Amino acid sequence: MQREREERMEGMSNQRFPKVKIRELKDDYVKFELRDTDASIANALRRVMIAEVPTVAIDLVEIEVNSTVLNDEFIAHRLGLIPLSSERAMSMRFSRDCDACDGDGQCEYCSVEFHLRAKCMNDQTLYVTSNDLYSSDHTVVPVEFTDTPINDINDELRGITIVKLRRGQELNLRAIARKGIGKDHAKWSPAATVTFMFEPEIHINEELMETLTLEEKTSLVESCPTKVFDIDPDTHQVVVVDREAYIYDDEILRKAESMGKPGLLDIYCNEENFIFTVETTGAIRASQLVINAIDVLKHKLDAIRLSDDTVEADDQFGELGAHLRGG
Repeated sequence: MQREREERMEGMSNQRFPKVKIRELKDDYVKFELRDTDASIANALRRVMIAEVPTVAIDLVEIEVNSTVLNDEFIAHRLGLIPLSSERAMSMRFSRDCDACDGDGQCEYCSVEFHLRAKCMNDQTLYVTSNDLYSSDHTVVPVEFTDTPINDINDELRGITIVKLRRGQELNLRAIARKGIGKDHAKWSPAATVTFMFEPEIHINEELMETLTLEEKTSLVESCPTKVFDIDPDTHQVVVVDREAYIYDDEILRKAESMGKPGLLDIYCNEENFIFTVETTGAIRASQLVINAIDVLKHKLDAIRLSDDTVEADDQFGELGAHLRGG
């Protein structure tokens, strides 16, 4: 018992306090720094954002009339991939856990019902889009939903095309949207892209650099395939203009060695600082995606700490659980 307490105290002494700094923020895009942590936590956050932050997506489709050129299954699949606004998804229940309904209809706790009715009555092609889906809940609607009639807006604002109709063709359906996560199906993933990179550290040996001629400095700068370095027009010094453009190709280091100047540059990655780039599908705001991912990750960590059965925890949380216990 004493040994376990000592081990626990030792683990607490190594506790870290990661920091987040926002660099750029839009509704569907965020770029931020994650500092004072390691790659396991950074990658866990990335994977949670992609696969475990819940959203709402169409999961059940009942076709009443379909005389279009696409079969029922094809249309149902397209409907499932339409991103729906999912700001309240975290507070909804999973349909499998909901005891207030039978899972196949409208439920205020776990699902949202949609209807679509469209028929082409003339010789002009009728575009059936996500704007034609009418929701029973105004908080869960197709992304970029607009009440403007489709004939009064340009092509860019029409929404996501589901099918095209010609004269006499018709599509009537009912759809049920449910809460889910990307691990179950990609249609529930709120992330379009989530990437991170180690923050590069670049140091120039100024004394060695002074021994180079202007032509040699120019050749050195041009050896880097990305615009990381440049020459100051006033001082003729080699300066770092965009260190994050460095792709760890080592071309400039090899160039320095070929010039007989090893140690001219010292380039390495800071393994405690990361730069994240996150783009969403529009189902939730990028800032909310990051916050929700942190909440989901915290719940997972709490479950690991409270679990008495380490084997069960490993089965549920994989490498992350083993890492947190020092395995």
